[in-house]
Amino acid sequence: MIDITDTEIPEGEACRVRLDVEKGGIGVLTLCRPAKLNAWSWESSRQLGVLTDRIRFDDRIRVVLLRAEGRAFCAGIDVTAPGGGIEGDSVAARSRGYYEGIRWIHERFAAFARLPQPVVAAVQGYCLGFGFELALMADVRIAADDAVFALPEARLGVSVDAGGDLRIAREAGAGWAKFLALTGRRIDADTALRLHLLQQVVEPAELEQAAREVAAETAANAPLAVQAVKRDIDAYADAGLDAALDRVAMSAALTLTSDDATEGFTAHAGRRPPEFRGA
Repeated sequence: MIDITDTEIPEGEACRVRLDVEKGGIGVLTLCRPAKLNAWSWESSRQLGVLTDRIRFDDRIRVVLLRAEGRAFCAGIDVTAPGGGIEGDSVAARSRGYYEGIRWIHERFAAFARLPQPVVAAVQGYCLGFGFELALMADVRIAADDAVFALPEARLGVSVDAGGDLRIAREAGAGWAKFLALTGRRIDADTALRLHLLQQVVEPAELEQAAREVAAETAANAPLAVQAVKRDIDAYADAGLDAALDRVAMSAALTLTSDDATEGFTAHAGRRPPEFRGA
């Protein structure tokens, strides 16, 4: 894996997430690896966690704008990233490693989702897998009409591992959560809006301005009132989420160490249909 004790954000190509604090109380979090379609990794989760801790106690930041450089918000997991797989002397050891690793990611994501400051996400292009799950952690989601959303994990032989299906169930209902997670089917921005997974859809050229307007309107309001509203709504909407996420971590650990997962990723890399055996 990675050094989870590191609290530095590297510069240059090693930077996965960048934080800029702007006038008007807006903290801009940018996914900044456009050449890789902002594909997610263990290191991306570490950097997000570090920046989340900084944002939490920064009184200059009243709202967070989550955005991405390039033509995609986030195309999912970066299977080429160092430390992508967890090794072990046995399947049990690897399962335990994945279980703790996924729980660690959940902790980083939970801190981000529970920031006192509201988060406004601006989504364009591919928003797949972990990218979709990250966007669902925002409080308000605005997308360009070219955005494409999916949870393709089951097609690779693994379960949805960061709680995106649970958040879809919260927003759109259990039926739609199962439909999207069981099939891995992609949906466009208009469908996501109809399912209440988005709050606004705009032309690609208007995305940045539209998201900034919502962020600025929020930042202009009383900080204590804004943060109280977020906490109160989340307390209602997220009831039971913690216990469900622990089940998610266990499911992810078991499926990530399965033969089907190996087959799924191998088939995907080889651009052929997978042959799953349920093992």
